[in-house]
Amino acid sequence: MIQWQEEKVIEAPIETVWELFKDEHIKVIMPKVEEHVLIEKEEHEVGARHRQTYREGKRLETYTVETLAYEDNETLKVKRICFVLGKAFEITLGFTLQKLGENQTKFIYEGQNKGVNFVGRAMLKLSRPKDQMNVVQEFMDRVETEAKKRA
Repeated sequence: MIQWQEEKVIEAPIETVWELFKDEHIKVIMPKVEEHVLIEKEEHEVGARHRQTYREGKRLETYTVETLAYEDNETLKVKRICFVLGKAFEITLGFTLQKLGENQTKFIYEGQNKGVNFVGRAMLKLSRPKDQMNVVQEFMDRVETEAKKRA
């Protein structure tokens, strides 16, 4: 299993950053997501489910993303999701935003990637932690860049 929790202060209002995590903008911060369609409940509800299609090279992978937690307050915003990728990995992601000031937001990105079968566990053992952390850092940088563009 691989786990992470990283923090970054973004020079943008909390609402501007939060907009990026809404369905209509998800492809901006997750460019490999080709389709993101609500299939159950509402976007802002715990238990909401989306059908998501992700492209890695020439391969397309479709899976269901479930919202495990959703909180949208003036000073704190939280979204936690979970999905199984390629029948091999159970991925849980958490996005927390804390308002630090009118134009400053703390972004906390945490998650875990767990192998659900022999192939998934073996692939995780063979992966390099540095590569995993590069993916995490690239995502956080993309969120920061897009938020600053919109601020």
